[in-house]
Amino acid sequence: MKYEILYPEAFPIVECELERGESIKAESDAMIAMSPTIDVEGKMDGGILSSLARSFLSGESLFFQELVARRGRGKVLFGHSQIGGILDVELDGSYGLMIQKNGFLASTPGINIETETQNLSRGFLSGEGFFILNAKGRGTLFVSSYGVIHPINLEDREEVIIDNGHLVAWPDYMDYKMERASKGWISSLTSGEGLVCRFRGPGVVLIQTRNPDSFAQHIRSIVGAK
Repeated sequence: MKYEILYPEAFPIVECELERGESIKAESDAMIAMSPTIDVEGKMDGGILSSLARSFLSGESLFFQELVARRGRGKVLFGHSQIGGILDVELDGSYGLMIQKNGFLASTPGINIETETQNLSRGFLSGEGFFILNAKGRGTLFVSSYGVIHPINLEDREEVIIDNGHLVAWPDYMDYKMERASKGWISSLTSGEGLVCRFRGPGVVLIQTRNPDSFAQHIRSIVGAK
């Protein structure tokens, strides 16, 4: 499959060229335009139980779009609803990629999207819930963000502290834990940070340059002031 991420720095979309018989799986309502040789169908990935778990536990869509070039070569344009970036990630099957809520956009057929359970402390403290997506397999994965996606590459034993609202994705083999932003609870709360994630390398953590929760609070403050 040939593809190109267009307008990467401002409202990006992905242009895919599918040969006859090729397909791509995308989040619900991701398709923008397509050739008449391509069919779009709604499908449950991994069966009904897996789809229900993804929808009700992680807050993702119950159905994926499957775009198939049934009648010959064609092009598909797809994007996401957020004001932010799109990044392509190649998975070789040796590890899975953990993805925060709303981070999955699309993937080639060789990748399965599973719902996994975070431990009690991470799920309760992170604000993202107890369930998270894990993309496994071989192929190309597209993740989306609010703001531009920025990779943080950690060497062995190197650590970084990240605001949870800026997380997009990370390899499932990486070690991380939730902790207070400051030594004391009062300082953590008054700093506006509260709880953060401490990651330890090796590995690459993908972050987004804007926090959707902070933006939502800003909008609520404007609406409430009127």
